[in-house]
Amino acid sequence: MKTKLSKKTVLVLFVILSIFLLGNPVTMAEFIFGDAVNMDSPLNSASDDAFISITPDGLTACFSSTRPGGYGSDDIWMVTRSAKDEPWGQAVNLGESVNTSASEAYPSLSSDGLTLFFSEMLNTTVNKPIRAGGVGGRDLWMVTRPNADSDWGIPTNLGPVVNSTSDDLGPCISSDGMSLYFFSNRPGGSGLEDIWVTTRPSISSPWEEPVNLGPNVNDYDLDGDISLSPDELTLFFVSWGRSGSLGRLDIWFMTRASEADPWDQPQNMGMPVNTSGTEGAPFFYAGGPSLIFTAYARPGHGGFDFWEMPITPIVDFDGDGKVDSADVCKLIDHWQTDYPACDIAPAPFGDGIVDIKDLKVLAEHLLHEVDDPTLIAHWPLDETEGAIVADAVAGNQAYALGDPLWQPEGGQVGGALLFDGVDDFVSAPAVLNPSDGPFSVLVWVQGGAPGQGIISENGRPNWLSLDPLTGHLMTELTGSGRAGGPLLSPAIIDDGNWHRVGFVWDGLNRILCVDDGIVTQDTQDGLESLGNGLYIGCGDPMQPGTFFSGLIDDVRIYTRAVKP
Repeated sequence: MKTKLSKKTVLVLFVILSIFLLGNPVTMAEFIFGDAVNMDSPLNSASDDAFISITPDGLTACFSSTRPGGYGSDDIWMVTRSAKDEPWGQAVNLGESVNTSASEAYPSLSSDGLTLFFSEMLNTTVNKPIRAGGVGGRDLWMVTRPNADSDWGIPTNLGPVVNSTSDDLGPCISSDGMSLYFFSNRPGGSGLEDIWVTTRPSISSPWEEPVNLGPNVNDYDLDGDISLSPDELTLFFVSWGRSGSLGRLDIWFMTRASEADPWDQPQNMGMPVNTSGTEGAPFFYAGGPSLIFTAYARPGHGGFDFWEMPITPIVDFDGDGKVDSADVCKLIDHWQTDYPACDIAPAPFGDGIVDIKDLKVLAEHLLHEVDDPTLIAHWPLDETEGAIVADAVAGNQAYALGDPLWQPEGGQVGGALLFDGVDDFVSAPAVLNPSDGPFSVLVWVQGGAPGQGIISENGRPNWLSLDPLTGHLMTELTGSGRAGGPLLSPAIIDDGNWHRVGFVWDGLNRILCVDDGIVTQDTQDGLESLGNGLYIGCGDPMQPGTFFSGLIDDVRIYTRAVKP
């Protein structure tokens, strides 16, 4: 039986959680990437560095490197630190018991950091030696240590049930230690290298016969370099030559609803992760959260270097530039439902249910400055004089034309701009093309009259305007075909009160919003647009009667569907 919490109760919980949980790792549902940053020394060197594994506490990392001081062409090295916000200490070779004249690589640490799975490197070099004591080709191995201060023991081959006479490579252990993913060219696969998984019922039980993840996952070419999210619901991997790739090697991912469900169709990570070059060896670090990967020929320390891309959670659900009780109420409105916009935990795609885990993540951002990379234009309209209208997030400087009057104290969010309904408007540059994908435009207005425009595009229909007959909020952004045409809402907004109005396009539905609530929506087969410059405070083509009469404040444009 589900317990329904009142909004008041949850708001109290929210305040309590915000006090006690600020130090916890941040998790999120959407992949919104920052810039890739080179991870520098000691992880990167002038040699090739790849295949990293970091413990959940962020204090221990193992990786493969061809740097001097090793025993073979590729060796496994380890770095540690006292806190996850401290720099890494000196890289230490795991020694001749683990590393040999063969090429040891693909380290995967258990959650407690006391067990290390590894294999030899994929055979891309002729006559590269094979580690002695294996079953057949290149094998999967395991080594343990009694505690974090002890040396590693003698590696153990995982044996003939897991290993085959073919090459078995790239182990990835699940956070609970019950599943081990790897890739292999053994018989029974779909391509040259396929992803397989072996499981066990308990830590002390032997591994069972490996199972191929199937043709929905594995391509006819090379699939490998596996990384798993802590909840085992997202799997990252590298594919060579798969249809839809941007370069020679690309990073892909796939998800599933639960461990009992099949994996969904793999998806390319796309830009900015993948480029026309070579990206591989992904590792999802939940303690960041971030995606760490290896790239070749980017400006760094050597050939292959580690790069890290931070992942930003979208917690400003209503797109008003702050995380507050309104966002909490939105989350609670969808409590115990599958509502992706609020399903922000666990990393990286949520778990299909809005619950206490999502509330904890939201609490971590209470009253913090919002860093939303999907906000690509924001004209606060807080100036006090002049014709320049500044963009608060980018370089989209606009200009006030005609003679609109600045109202420093008269806005809904700070100042505002007063339009006379005759010839006042703001001319802004193009910031996006609505036909390219999901976006949202949100703006505060007070006043207006039937037929007047709020936001319009040069040479195209109005994004937001008042219906010429009734003054209802409407949009003329539309798709082609029989379903095309203006979308008219029942909401009257020229009643003299402040209203926050918005148009949201999620790639399928166009949605009109008033005061953070949906007033109407329909389905379109895409949108038609030229991506031209914008007019704020008038309709296109700036005919008499289309200029706005009243106050406009805080214009925001997002490259995501902001759900009310």
